[in-house]
Amino acid sequence: MTSSFSYKVTYARDSLDPNPTVKEFNFEEEAQDWIHEEVARRVSFIMEHNPLPLSDGELESLEEIEYSMINITKLFLTKEDI
Repeated sequence: MTSSFSYKVTYARDSLDPNPTVKEFNFEEEAQDWIHEEVARRVSFIMEHNPLPLSDGELESLEEIEYSMINITKLFLTKEDI
């Protein structure tokens, strides 16, 4: 029986999000790339719509908050799943 892995990324908007974004990737690198791009997109959106400029510390805090909303699950797949 052949086996491989996939990676499920769950990204919530906030800690109470009932419908988080869920994506599945064949490779961990793909998942990590998507995560970094999505965090950058969301932080950029906040920066663009904030009436005041953000300090470096505030920007770092926003990134930490965004990364805390992400969960990566490694899924084990069997031949029947593929």
